[in-house]
Amino acid sequence: MKKLSLLLCGCMAHLLSAAQTTKPALALIPQPVKVTQTTGQFVLPKTVIVEAGSSADVANVTAYLKRKLSTATGVFITVKSVAPTAPIRLILNKTADTVLKTEGYKLSVTSKKVVIHANDAAGLFYGVQTFFQLLPKEIEGLEVAKGVKWTAPAVEITDYPRFGWRGLMFDVSRHFFTKAEVKQYIDAMVKYKFNLLHLHLTDDEGWRVEIKSLPRLTEVGSHNVKKVGQFGTFTPPTPDEPRTYGGFYTQEDIKELVQYAKDRFVNILPEIDVPGHSLAAIVAYPELSCTPGADKYVVNSGEPFMDWSGPHNRAIVDNTLCPANENVYTFMDKVITEIAQLFPFGYIHLGGDECAKNFWEQSDAIKALMAKENLKTMSEVQAYFEKRLEKIVESKGKKFMGWDEIIEGGLGPNAAVMSWRGIQGGITAAKAGHEVVMSPTTFAYLDYMQSDRVNETKIYATLRLNKTYSWEPVPDSVDARLIKGGQANLWTEQVYNIRQAEYMTWPRGMAIAEDVWSPKGTKNWDGFFSRVEKHFPRFDEAETKIAPSAYDPSFDAVLNPDSTLKITLTNEVNGLDTYYSFDNSFPDRFYPKYTAPIDAPKDATTLRVITYRGKKPIGRMVTMPLAELKSRIKK
Repeated sequence: MKKLSLLLCGCMAHLLSAAQTTKPALALIPQPVKVTQTTGQFVLPKTVIVEAGSSADVANVTAYLKRKLSTATGVFITVKSVAPTAPIRLILNKTADTVLKTEGYKLSVTSKKVVIHANDAAGLFYGVQTFFQLLPKEIEGLEVAKGVKWTAPAVEITDYPRFGWRGLMFDVSRHFFTKAEVKQYIDAMVKYKFNLLHLHLTDDEGWRVEIKSLPRLTEVGSHNVKKVGQFGTFTPPTPDEPRTYGGFYTQEDIKELVQYAKDRFVNILPEIDVPGHSLAAIVAYPELSCTPGADKYVVNSGEPFMDWSGPHNRAIVDNTLCPANENVYTFMDKVITEIAQLFPFGYIHLGGDECAKNFWEQSDAIKALMAKENLKTMSEVQAYFEKRLEKIVESKGKKFMGWDEIIEGGLGPNAAVMSWRGIQGGITAAKAGHEVVMSPTTFAYLDYMQSDRVNETKIYATLRLNKTYSWEPVPDSVDARLIKGGQANLWTEQVYNIRQAEYMTWPRGMAIAEDVWSPKGTKNWDGFFSRVEKHFPRFDEAETKIAPSAYDPSFDAVLNPDSTLKITLTNEVNGLDTYYSFDNSFPDRFYPKYTAPIDAPKDATTLRVITYRGKKPIGRMVTMPLAELKSRIKK
């Protein structure tokens, strides 16, 4: 009995010890390279001293830390250049740590202090972002939170990015977003260690950047008629409808945005989209077109002006610059000169995508150019244009970049390629020795619907969160050194305001962040989504909109022999229960639970579903008309 008693005591002690040392899983996004949880926790003092260097870059880090920490906690924060006993220390390595390289950091959290080491200020900044993710969700709040215990678990983290190019593209042309809204977008993206904002500044719906030598670009080209509904289907505006919707960034605005981004270790890549997508420029300067009558054109407001139905898109209105017109190159030289002065980043993106060539085919000037330059195809005509632009860009000390269409007629010698039509363009460019940024529609297009189209703003494709998370930016067949990194693209034809822009970006932006930061081969969908869910309340605190679409089921249907539907429901999030109804009522967990494909009753018209986790509803109530499901069945 004595031995049994000792054995039981030993087992109880072991269980108690295990319970005491069990630590909650950390919800860090993107997943760091190495994380070791230790014992204890850091408690934020009521008065905080931060030790940090006084260089301008480090001062940006401490200013960010101080502003965010004091806003949420109300603590008084002092920054000192030398304070070895300070509870928070930001230390630049005197000798570079070869493991961390650029932008990496080591974060140590103990019961006594928080210490971040890095080779550069950017690394300190990313260490601070990780530290904030260790604090309670209220750290993301916009005012002092009451009754919060400001603690962080003890941990040792070594972390560094997989890629140097970690971007989000924000289309501010289709709908204009204010300077304050762009800053808001930057503030959200840096939390997840993005370091590049690609601004799509010009398109058929608006020219958004002031070019002082070409004032009509913004005087005429920056506004259209306000329309609400399904973009691309609007009725043509009447002459008396006011063209007051839109706006542009002055050069002072751009300088302010560039500095705001720089202070947060973000570069801004400007895009001027030519030779296609140039209607706003042509409206301002009709002589840039090959087509007579361009002086009658207006900036597009969302009415149809392209035919996308065939294998090659055709323009109804000629929205292309004329490669045979020398005035076009003078125009582009002026634009690129001012853009190069405004944006310090080493690359300028000059579009090149979706250039309709049917008006070129009718142009005598283009035919003469082809004969003179021995150009055989319209793709070679565009390549001629792109190569001349590359020389202009390089004359300003910048590097030329374009969408993957610039490959088709032959790449310029130093062009960088952004691969969007899948990954093949990137593979082709990399095999030819060119730098590549991957941003394929198949994984990284944030304008795509996030769940079934009955729930989302309708567009031509769906991209679910788990698909985005499965992205591998480096194809097996290329030299990985030529893949600079990756980015996600948010086109805004169907995005009318910043709240919808946020909804479309998050949480898929978190998946992209992990795709381009975390080490290859470390992904786990269930683990990732469990971390994502813990960030949802943080978005609520920050008053940033986030999409709950991952909880919505996917629908598939086939016809039974009696012409009724057999319906399959699939959840991308594991561990959920789905309840349904066909009787037009609103199901909850006391309704039938989906366990296998279900047959729709003969006369039913509507399927409603909702997902639960245990006893708690977690998904949206989804209403699926059965006629909609039937219309999707391939005949």
